[in-house]
Amino acid sequence: MPANDMLIKLYALIDAWEFLETQRGRGVEIRKPIGPDRHELIDWVRSFFPASWASELEQSLSNRPISCFIAIHQHAIVGFACYDATALGFFGPLGVNRDFQGKGVGSALTRACLLDMKLKGYGYAVVGMAASPSFYRRVAGAVTIEGSSPGIYRSCISLTRTNE
Repeated sequence: MPANDMLIKLYALIDAWEFLETQRGRGVEIRKPIGPDRHELIDWVRSFFPASWASELEQSLSNRPISCFIAIHQHAIVGFACYDATALGFFGPLGVNRDFQGKGVGSALTRACLLDMKLKGYGYAVVGMAASPSFYRRVAGAVTIEGSSPGIYRSCISLTRTNE
């Protein structure tokens, strides 16, 4: 059974961006992608994550302003996070190269997106079908939205096909 959605109070987040410098000190740059990054970024996501994540990434790259952040180490993509991809106010997907998991990259990408959402005026963010509830509780104080599975994803073609 898919996980429930989670809710994050963006208004309660502290406007502190020191995590960018922390990651930079580890050789990882967290930034928004620019136009020339598009195809390489989409190809990278397709190589390591579900096809639906590449679709959500494409949507976030089409938003103006772009609604995603990427993590770069030695000119190579090592992570990404999006918001406003599946629906307005939704955070995700978030993906990090295995070699960089547990090093704060996912947390930094998440925080960058959530603070960007807060600056745009969102009061809350929804993490759709959160695969790792403990991560979102720790990083952003997320709470479970009981009874929310499959939520907005109920009409997703791949999810519908899986349930037949």
